[in-house]
Amino acid sequence: MRQRARAVVIGGGVGGCSILYWLARLGWDDVVLVERADLTSGSTFHSAGLVGQLRSSLALTRMMVNSVDLYRSLEAEVGLETGWHEVGSLRLASSPERMEEIARQSGWAKTFGFPLELISPQEAQELFPPMSTDGVLGAAYLPTDGYIDPSQLTFALAEGARRRGAEINTNTRVTGVNVERGRVTGIVTDRGEIETDIVVNAGGMYAREIGALAGVNVPIIPMAHEYLVLKPCGLPTDMPTMRDPSLLVYYRPESGGLIMGGYERHCAPWSLDGIPADFNGKLLDEDWPRFEELMENAIVRVPSLAEMEVVKLINGPEAFTPDGEFILGPSDVRGFWVAAGFCAHGLAGAGGMGQLVAEWIVGGTPSLDVWHMDSRRFGAAYRSREYTLARTAEIYETYYDVKYPGHERQAGRPLRVSPAYARLTELGAAFGEKSGWERANWFEPNAVRGDETLRPRGWAGKLWSPAIGAEHTACRDAAALFDESSFAKIEVSGPGAAAFLERLCANRVARDVGALTYTQMLNPKGGIECDFTVTRLAEERFRIVTGTAFGQHDIAWIREHAPDDGSVHVADVTSALACYGLWGPRARDILQPLTVSDLSNEAFPYMRARELSIGAVPCLALRVTYVGELGWELYCPAEFGLRLWDTLWEAGSGHGLVAAGYKAIDSLRLEKGYRVWGADITPDETPYEAGLGFAVKLDKGDFVGREALAERAEPERRLCCLTLSDPRSVALGSEPVRVGERLVGRVTSGGYGYTVGSSIAYAYLPVADAAAGTQVAVEIFGEWVEGVVAAEPLFDPAGERVRA
Repeated sequence: MRQRARAVVIGGGVGGCSILYWLARLGWDDVVLVERADLTSGSTFHSAGLVGQLRSSLALTRMMVNSVDLYRSLEAEVGLETGWHEVGSLRLASSPERMEEIARQSGWAKTFGFPLELISPQEAQELFPPMSTDGVLGAAYLPTDGYIDPSQLTFALAEGARRRGAEINTNTRVTGVNVERGRVTGIVTDRGEIETDIVVNAGGMYAREIGALAGVNVPIIPMAHEYLVLKPCGLPTDMPTMRDPSLLVYYRPESGGLIMGGYERHCAPWSLDGIPADFNGKLLDEDWPRFEELMENAIVRVPSLAEMEVVKLINGPEAFTPDGEFILGPSDVRGFWVAAGFCAHGLAGAGGMGQLVAEWIVGGTPSLDVWHMDSRRFGAAYRSREYTLARTAEIYETYYDVKYPGHERQAGRPLRVSPAYARLTELGAAFGEKSGWERANWFEPNAVRGDETLRPRGWAGKLWSPAIGAEHTACRDAAALFDESSFAKIEVSGPGAAAFLERLCANRVARDVGALTYTQMLNPKGGIECDFTVTRLAEERFRIVTGTAFGQHDIAWIREHAPDDGSVHVADVTSALACYGLWGPRARDILQPLTVSDLSNEAFPYMRARELSIGAVPCLALRVTYVGELGWELYCPAEFGLRLWDTLWEAGSGHGLVAAGYKAIDSLRLEKGYRVWGADITPDETPYEAGLGFAVKLDKGDFVGREALAERAEPERRLCCLTLSDPRSVALGSEPVRVGERLVGRVTSGGYGYTVGSSIAYAYLPVADAAAGTQVAVEIFGEWVEGVVAAEPLFDPAGERVRA
């Protein structure tokens, strides 16, 4: 066994072998894989092997597409069979909601060029003869999907890696990970040590235990997952795979018979106290009582199943995560990477996943926006087994449920609450959850002042209330009070803080004390990694405020680039501070009587920060807005938070003040053209493409991404504001956009603008189609809705209201 390697991959399943293969293919021939037993002996060998490409996110779908591209060619490359069968897939719709779901998937598929067809129940039966059409309304058919043999694929990947110089050591158990000053230096095995700067934890269901060796939390839960293998009975071998999500089941052909499995409503977490040391290449005992629910459902769709002879009920543990997404990428320990938590679709994504992680390791940044899979996205709460288990069980048990936009998960709640939580509850808040925080989406008592006739059609109107419009209007006409305590707050301090932030930020942020700057942090390609405001609190102290869901990402990005000489300190102060947004034309009238500080525009201009007292509460006031109205964000220590809310609420009683939620914020920001990171802007887009060039200062000196921006020609596409002809047809994101008959883009985000009276959508369009007045169409649940490219922002284009 080598004693020194450029990278060590831990885990000989399909994920680990794929990463090893791609590292070697990218030219890293000095790489080693260690596996505690034999290749495939964890979860890989008992995978059902279904490969479906169309997924819930852009990155995951591309990952699946890349997997299929590899599976088509790997056998010819290495001379070993992979068991790839490109038989296609069927997804049945047995309710109107499911028909809407596959119609939405059809639009999503168009943006990738997938040959997905919506077909009748009878056409589906022709493709999958043993199915019953009873209750089926239609189906989605994708002929480029299929299934693959998990062991054959893994051995083929391993062979491809070996041919390029990689070393594979089976029956080699990792007993330690050496870490010095926060960096990996090597691993310890029962056969000796290997020095390395990079360790990839691809341990599958063992990944949590391996992560613990390096002090890294990997929040996964092994779930006992069952599927049935039935004897050959003359069924066509080229039938597509089939899923009937309403019945919670899936099928695939197998040598003239069938494999059938699913996701039962009563999951079985396994081995929570640690996986037995000798659990290698083993299955769990057959659990027929737990499988009964799925068996009954499966017979409804394939009646002949009741007469087929059983070969075996496979019961094997699979690693699931608390949000149903892969866990990929670097960790807080430099050099320690994670590639785990594949949630029973690791075979579908293994090829593309290995490529993504290997390119990330070699190149320093991922080729796709994969924050929703990033290993650093989980906060401290996921160190709790109780919380992780509750969230993961919900993911498993609702695996096939229709997830409407704005769907709120319930497990483990409430966990994180603001100081004003009790007041929000008394006011009738409809709570949502983000990063564990309870947040008011809207306040239902406000619904009586809203307009029910504005309810969006279809899915957009499922999780909606007239209160959203009432709160939006109140903010525009009078004032609204928002609890934003969940916003992530990061403090960067120390003698090197100013220079460090100037190096990371595209805008000039090291300005005078009290200056507030909107900026992005970019990756070396010029893509937007972070989007937030920076306030200079003192010569050596800055505060960053970013979105609730992005705090983990942004602090990880900042820490990853921070010097380790002690000159910069990075701290997450989110929970230490309450924050309330008071916005609207009456905001100054409400706030001025509560403080001796002068709040006039001359004394306290836009984009400035100041320490002041609101009643009895010491605050930092930021004159900034995400809704396009006059107002302030008010920060105070958490212990003062309840008093501050009560003070503001009482003061606003004579000025039409309403409590408002995050759904109103979203509609308000759409009218002003404010971007959302992760949707409108991602690591794949530059500020110039996103219409944020005003926040880039190329003349300020060097910063990360500057060279890429300076060298890049004029953008080939731009983020555009679209207004749709039907106000109640609301785009939710990912819908295809066309100009004439040309498909030109997909929606990034959308909603209804209650002030402008339009359905609004944003999309990246080719520059030639980006001019205001260009006629477009957006496909919303199978119907093309006409629209036009509009000049932005739609509301208050001169910005007079925020500077009033």
